[in-house]
Amino acid sequence: MRPLQLGIPNQQVFSDTLLELAKRDRNILVVTSDSRGSGRLVAFGKQLPDQIVEIGIAEQNLVGVAAGLAAEGKCVFAVSPACFLTARGLEQIKNDVAYSDRPVKLVGISAGVSYGALGSTHHSLHDLAVLQAINNIDIVIPADNFETRAAVLAAISHPRPLYLRLGKKPMHHLHAPDADFTIGKASRVRRGDDVAFLATGETVEIAVQAADLLVERGVGAEVLSIHTLRPFDEPAVLEVARRVQAIVTVEEHSVYGGLGSRVATLLMQAGVTPSLRIVGIPDEYTYTGSQMEIFAHYGITPSGLATTAEALLEGKRMAA
Repeated sequence: MRPLQLGIPNQQVFSDTLLELAKRDRNILVVTSDSRGSGRLVAFGKQLPDQIVEIGIAEQNLVGVAAGLAAEGKCVFAVSPACFLTARGLEQIKNDVAYSDRPVKLVGISAGVSYGALGSTHHSLHDLAVLQAINNIDIVIPADNFETRAAVLAAISHPRPLYLRLGKKPMHHLHAPDADFTIGKASRVRRGDDVAFLATGETVEIAVQAADLLVERGVGAEVLSIHTLRPFDEPAVLEVARRVQAIVTVEEHSVYGGLGSRVATLLMQAGVTPSLRIVGIPDEYTYTGSQMEIFAHYGITPSGLATTAEALLEGKRMAA
């Protein structure tokens, strides 16, 4: 396998793409909650000062203002740290955006455990769970720079409320520049018929590295980037589940209410039963450290995922 090439943070791709689009369309607005720095929107504010609204540290107001602007026909991106946006602003997301059907693009930055040693108060391990329980909001979690740019381009004309979840570390390039991206359709990054990694967001590149390790050991490993949790690509997941012996889901989120729960529910209801392991953040006080230290602690590393996959396959063989 060719080594992966390192890109830039997805948050930077988001801001660069949005600035490019907003220069051509004055209808595009950004609303922030004292987060233009952390959201990499300083250049946007300097170049398009009339298209950015600073609310301050008031996430409920951020969502309400964004919903009002969307009601007037504006294309609005509401940018705030994911941990606060989907907690402090949850009632407004539910009522002002989702239930009122305002096509706001809610952008949760520094998601998952991106804030690292700032600790549990700054981790967003709940956002996918709470938003999946709210009707009428689509959820997109890009894996790399390509998926991020494609998601922003798609978001401009997306007719429904949308949550875009972004991290802040530089990401490796996983896709060819001419790859397909459609909201609601999973992307195949590796092909294999023994085990499959179904991953989302910044964990996808770790799953790819794990798959490459397994290939060296003679194990065929599939990797799907599940970049959209709603609408969920059930046909793609079921096709893989019927073909492989084991599935490992990987996410930067609680093991409850995120990707793993969604996959497990689908497989049980469809009567498809490969061996399954949900890898994420368990129900405990979260380990403190950098993002990568937290990942390592919970086995979200190439070697950790490869070991998990091999154990599932061995269990399957022993049960046969």
